Amino acid sequence: MTLQLIGTRLFTRQWLMFLIIVLLLVLPFFLSDFRTNLLGRYIAFAILVLGLDLLWGYTGVLSLGHGIFFGLGAYIMAMYLSLEGMTGAVPDFMLWNGITGLPLLWQVFSNPFIAIIGAVTIPMLIASLLAFFTFRNRIKDVYFTILTQALVLVMVTLIVSQQSITGGTNGLTGFSTIFGYSLSSASTQQVLYYLTLGCLILVFLLCAALVNSRFGRALVAIRDGENRLRFSGYDTSMFKVAIFTLSAGIAGLAGMLYVLQVGMITPSMIGIIPSIEMILWVAIGGRGTLIGPVIGALVTNSAKTFFSESHPEAWLYLLGTVFVVIVLFLPGGIMSLLRKWRKEGERNESDGVKRTEREETHRSQVS
Repeated sequence: MTLQLIGTRLFTRQWLMFLIIVLLLVLPFFLSDFRTNLLGRYIAFAILVLGLDLLWGYTGVLSLGHGIFFGLGAYIMAMYLSLEGMTGAVPDFMLWNGITGLPLLWQVFSNPFIAIIGAVTIPMLIASLLAFFTFRNRIKDVYFTILTQALVLVMVTLIVSQQSITGGTNGLTGFSTIFGYSLSSASTQQVLYYLTLGCLILVFLLCAALVNSRFGRALVAIRDGENRLRFSGYDTSMFKVAIFTLSAGIAGLAGMLYVLQVGMITPSMIGIIPSIEMILWVAIGGRGTLIGPVIGALVTNSAKTFFSESHPEAWLYLLGTVFVVIVLFLPGGIMSLLRKWRKEGERNESDGVKRTEREETHRSQVS
């Protein structure tokens, strides 16, 4: 067996994910607090794209509006963080807008456990209602994509217009503590990092179990031939409602974890451009693989940080070039390289076995 084939068999998707997790576990010991915090943000993005891969990669439903659910999770957690750290009756930006009493919406999320649960369940509730009425009416393909993109505009406009409640364009900032612990503390940030990494592992295991189940096979059947599955007696709309709802819940969880790492949330973080970038991470890593989008989110955001620091004037062009190269030459994403490598290794092994058999046959004939 060749060394190349041994490598390809070792670097299966399961082993590759295991190596990534090990790497993410040990990296904080070699990185500064600032770099560890950046990596924690990238891991939150990796959680987000797992849900997107379930929706787009396995079900074939392209959503350009997941910034909505990511933002809802982030804003709900930000409300709790703002309330825990404030010194007055209401946050400062409300006083500037003439509000002296805490709105009911904020009162609900003053409890940390309600905020945590709400950051996941409220995006799921909104997504289920949206998906039910769109998929039941068989709105799909580009029409559904345009609809989700329009909803992002509505969401951002609503947040900006309700400045007295949401903080407007400035968003929610100035968080100081969580559960009584200082957010600026290095130990707290390290705990939040490993909490985010733990959530990534759990969400990945959940998604892997899902796609390998009968439900997952039904999702792939919807992607490859929805009409044929519908004619077989399956209610495909309910499958799409369920996966869209789950994807939104994962996005809400990612948003909640992201705001803990960043310490702020603004409408610009959940607009159209961030929603499109989320899809690009999935495409760059390789949709329909789970591990691919995780790699795409980590690699793309790391490259974005590197380019912006080393080439601040040209980083957008450099990052755009990376996107174009991958789309043109790696349409299957980064994971397509692994598939090509494995196929080449298997082909070389097969050729080697045949060559050995021919040599043995020749020797036996000569003898």
